[in-house]
Formats: sequence, structure tokens, C-alpha cells
Amino acid sequence: MTKQTTVRLPEELANQAEAVARVRAVSVNALIVESLASEIQRVRADKDFTARARKLLDRDKELLERLAR
Repeated sequence: MTKQTTVRLPEELANQAEAVARVRAVSVNALIVESLASEIQRVRADKDFTARARKLLDRDKELLERLAR
């Protein structure tokens, strides 16, 4: 299953993405999907990022529990 979304890119970045995609013989969509997956994998391995994410999730969970009372 896929989800369609719109991404607005600065013109220069879009041009560079098109050029990279052409050279690699892939679509710009495939390039963006691959790049985003790579970035997500990178931040998951970042201990500082995961600690901050966990802290935010814990805070949000606490807030939702208070609101549910």
C-alpha cells in the first residue's frame, strides 16, 4: 500500500534531484523514497534523537492520560 503526498521543493533542489534520478535511471519519486528511508534509518540509529523522541512520547502519553480522566 502506498500513500500519495505532495512535496514542495525549492527549484534548485528539484533540478538536482531530477539530474541525479536521470543518471541513476530511476524516477524522482524513487529517489525521494530511497532518500527518506535512508534518513529515517539514520535517525533511528542516533541515540540522542531516540532519547528525545522517547521523552516527547512519554510527555504526550502523560498529557493524553490526564485529558482522558
